[in-house]
Amino acid sequence: MRTAAAGLILAALMLAAPASAQQLPDPLRIATEGAYAPFNYLDDQGNVQGFEIDLARAMCDEIGVTCEFVVQDWDGIIPGLLAQKYDAIIASLYITDERRERIAFSDKYYQVPARFVVPKSSTLEITPEGLEGAVVGTQRATSFERFMRDELPGIDLRVYATMEEAYLDLQSGRIDALMADVVAASEGFLKTPEGADFEFRGPEYTGAEWFGYGAGVGVRKEDAHIAEAFSKAIAAVRANGSYQEIAEKWFGFDVYGE
Repeated sequence: MRTAAAGLILAALMLAAPASAQQLPDPLRIATEGAYAPFNYLDDQGNVQGFEIDLARAMCDEIGVTCEFVVQDWDGIIPGLLAQKYDAIIASLYITDERRERIAFSDKYYQVPARFVVPKSSTLEITPEGLEGAVVGTQRATSFERFMRDELPGIDLRVYATMEEAYLDLQSGRIDALMADVVAASEGFLKTPEGADFEFRGPEYTGAEWFGYGAGVGVRKEDAHIAEAFSKAIAAVRANGSYQEIAEKWFGFDVYGE
């Protein structure tokens, strides 16, 4: 009788234990694009590097699991998550109401505005009228694409598998302008020798309808406990200074946003 009772008590305690303690996978497979410098990219040896990679490792340390990175093309990154190819996405995936219909998110871990990049010699004005008929590029399946389709119907929009391809076409003159987030465009293009003849132009764009609420860790809806664990880890690395050290290493400033 005592043995049976003890077994029932143990089973009840196991059922009462937090789901996150029982179900967090280790290693935790994290998808990233590997083509969005300096947030995430592949080095000469094919290893993932960048702000998000260092931050992911710091967060995994807080959670108590090992990060295992999976490189995934951007336009397949949410389908791959839903197909259970990995457990989470850390790839500058902005939290939007539209994406929340498909997946769950942690709290944000960075937030920066979007802006247009043009040749310094360009006479383009960044207004709906000034961009009428202009050839404008951006990465496929991004908030930038959605914004321009909604708000700038008069442009000739070209979309690319990676932002790196869009930069190349801007350099070659195949497009007149591109839209990107200000940190990725500045650190990953404008501050390089290839970007010397280009500049930001026009206002910064932050509307939540298109650009959401900052980049978060994306997970399947049934794995919301993983998002919760990352939210706690984001707060922890912000509090202990690790986040600021990583941001200083990659940008020289804090990209968390307001």
